[in-house]
Amino acid sequence: MAPQRFREQFDQIQRSMPDVPLAMGPDDSAEFLYEKGVVLARDGEEARLVEDTVRDHFTTMSDLTPDHVRRASPETNRTGITRIQVADPAEGDGGGDPTVAHALRSLRTMEGRAGRRLISRNHVVSIAVNACPGDEPVPVPLSEPPNPAPDGTPYDAETAVGVLVIDTGLMHDYRSYPLLAHTEGDAQIRECDDDGVLCQYVGHGTFIAGLVAAVAPNTDVTVRNTLNDAGAILESELGEKLFEAVDRGGWPEILSLSAGTSNGRTDGLLGVHAFMEELRDQGTLLVAAAGNNASATPFWPAAYATLPGWENSVLSIGALRSDGEFGACFSNHGGWVRAYAPGERLTSALTGFGTPVPYVYQHSTYDACRFGFAYACTCQYPRHNGVLSEPGEAPAKPDQVMFEGHARWSGTSFATPVVAGLVASHMTAHKETDPRAAGRQLLAANTEYAEVRGAHVPALLPPTWHPLPVDPSAGGS
Repeated sequence: MAPQRFREQFDQIQRSMPDVPLAMGPDDSAEFLYEKGVVLARDGEEARLVEDTVRDHFTTMSDLTPDHVRRASPETNRTGITRIQVADPAEGDGGGDPTVAHALRSLRTMEGRAGRRLISRNHVVSIAVNACPGDEPVPVPLSEPPNPAPDGTPYDAETAVGVLVIDTGLMHDYRSYPLLAHTEGDAQIRECDDDGVLCQYVGHGTFIAGLVAAVAPNTDVTVRNTLNDAGAILESELGEKLFEAVDRGGWPEILSLSAGTSNGRTDGLLGVHAFMEELRDQGTLLVAAAGNNASATPFWPAAYATLPGWENSVLSIGALRSDGEFGACFSNHGGWVRAYAPGERLTSALTGFGTPVPYVYQHSTYDACRFGFAYACTCQYPRHNGVLSEPGEAPAKPDQVMFEGHARWSGTSFATPVVAGLVASHMTAHKETDPRAAGRQLLAANTEYAEVRGAHVPALLPPTWHPLPVDPSAGGS
């Protein structure tokens, strides 16, 4: 059975995408989400091969019509992907789609002969990785400084490093936060519900921008609200949105992406592969979150970091716990994660500067770590009741808090912009104009290590970051 929180977030994401029936994958498990009744194929001859195979194997779809195939012209479809319906998406429940699984199996032999990927599920890519973040944000007083804190580097418009953040949009009052004086981008589409309560994941992009600016004040940060719907988007749409984001302002020096999905494969995401191929030919460095599944399963697009050809263009980042000595309980791990950075209980900007804004917790904390760790992790602290409850249990009254500017939040989502900022800071300090070279130099010069699942891994620690005690009674959150 899938974990409770995965199911809670499945419902949350389904509500944010009401016109897209979703299923859990690969069966009734907590590995990924995908669109029911639909597969993706490469454009051209390969898509026609998939269509023919669908007709041969699925008698119910022998009347496949052009409405079941969404193919754009090669001139406009830069993702190179065709979306093919193989079943009625309204059939069945969310516990897996056997027809899609059958379609994938039917093409497996042909993929072997072709020597390349022909077909894929249409996965949900989300900041709510494993369909849940490391935790929910916790308010802290405005008097509490950011952590990491700004290092005092002056801003210089001539040498500022461009950082593009693909996430949720910026809060309406983000300019009230001094570190975001040189931040531009898209607004958060909807901040509060009809009762004036902050929606879930609101402020995620603003929080990330604040972390980049704290670690590297000499940056021009641009935030795009590509992931505005509960931080979720279909794989088939993400490739297009990534191209649109870089088309609007040009390829940046650094692209920070705190979203992704696993897919049970080791060769990437079909829907974003064209973007990743173009990224490889550009000078941009993609810094990508490794995900919060507490899993060694490759998480995309971060796991491109160890695929041949992308070693220099992608940097995959896992999260350290609040003392910086060990991996955070939720962090993905494995040889495909290149480095780790603080990602538990970081402090940055959220919203409500001058005007307190309420937030109601959606998830309840656990009595013990949901991933089996023994330290006082964010699964357990700070204690709160959420709107959602265990099946069969009477719901407890949810806790409400007020945000007045700063928040403390956890996840590989936030370790990622810390490293994006470290690369940008290295570029400024060493007058390095190549972000990929800066990333290599940063790793080569690093002398700090942490322990993650028994392995000693590079720990990238900002000089202005200060560890917090892992025992909440000793002052930690």
